[in-house]
Formats: sequence, structure tokens, C-alpha cells
Amino acid sequence: MPTHCTADRFGFAPVEGRSVVAAFDGGAMTSNAGALLLAATDRAVGLIDRFAACFVDRRDGRLIEHALRTLVGQRVFGIALGYEDLIDHD
Repeated sequence: MPTHCTADRFGFAPVEGRSVVAAFDGGAMTSNAGALLLAATDRAVGLIDRFAACFVDRRDGRLIEHALRTLVGQRVFGIALGYEDLIDHD
């Protein structure tokens, strides 16, 4: 049976006399808004495709799970967004 969550707002204990409420009615939001601009720029100029084309992928195609373009894009976007480690790329 699927879970049906209907709460749009959650209240928390007051802090210094002020109410604290979590609302989920903000629409599509992100803490990485720079990624939206970066993605639009990449689509416009083909940066990731051009950069990935600089590499020769010598991996066995039967064993590849992620395309070279995907790996390069993940790394470039991660660096541009300030992520220091690959573990931040989940």
C-alpha cells in the first residue's frame, strides 16, 4: 500500500517567541541555483561535449555503466558548484 502524505506545513517549537513552520508550497526550489545557469550555458555552447571529446575512452564498452560525457560533466559541474569531493555527487 503506497504512503500518502498530505501535510503541507509542519510546525515546530517556538524559538524566542517566534513560530517556526516548514512549508512545502514553494514550487521547484534548489540550493544549487547556479547549476541551472551552468546547465543552460552548457546547452548553449556544448562545453561538456567538447571537453569530453578531448579524452580517449579506452574502457571495455561491455562494462561501462556511465558514459565518459556523464563522468566529465559530473566532475566539471561539481567543481563549478564548489563541491570538493566526489562523495558530494550523489
